[in-house]
Amino acid sequence: MRLRSLTLVAASGAALLAAGVLPAHASGPGPGDPADTTPGAPASVQEGTVSAADLLAKVTSCSQISNGKYRTDEETSATVPVCGKNGAVFWKADMDIDCDGQRTANCNEDRDPWYQDDTAFHQSDGKPLKAESLPYVVVPSSSSIWNYSGAGIKGGGVVAVVYGGKVEYAVVGDTGPTGIIGEASYATAKALGIDPDPATGGADSGVTYILFKNSKVSPIESHSAAVTLGDQLARQFLQNN
Repeated sequence: MRLRSLTLVAASGAALLAAGVLPAHASGPGPGDPADTTPGAPASVQEGTVSAADLLAKVTSCSQISNGKYRTDEETSATVPVCGKNGAVFWKADMDIDCDGQRTANCNEDRDPWYQDDTAFHQSDGKPLKAESLPYVVVPSSSSIWNYSGAGIKGGGVVAVVYGGKVEYAVVGDTGPTGIIGEASYATAKALGIDPDPATGGADSGVTYILFKNSKVSPIESHSAAVTLGDQLARQFLQNN
């Protein structure tokens, strides 16, 4: 679990600049593709067959399922509800950068003032996740506001993260503060063209997180498995909503 500080610096125009300058490939990785979890891999224009526009068209209105709303940072007011759809829950927020888990070149105590060496959910070998190479999303720890597990959201569940016309499939990989929402791993941010620096990066707003109920990627550390299952669930989501 990661606690955010009042000194967290949100992203500025740098994130928008990054979104337009990273190289892109036309489709998601295939099963077993070794490049799909490699730090520095190019950002996807679209993973899978479902476009960002089609997904966003299904989440224009909110049927609130949380008992209250969340803050995006310690210093902001609570404005973000968790919304329900057939087969999924979603929220629209910012993106803070989670760099917890296994130490890597860009995720460690020196690079991240809030670094912790563990994640709520672990790889198939029992080790913490690798934020630098695995796209994952942080969900708020269960509280009176909302209990993610009671809504069918599991560790390793599939999340479609939409930003700047791009779709990135991630897994539920960590839990955060009970009152704050809007956080994803270094790898998620980088793939979406968001500045992934854990101290100064992130996006102020405009990020949509669609979490598919009762889904689970196995093994959790396989990004290609998340893309394959995510694409299937996204197509079902479009059909059922």
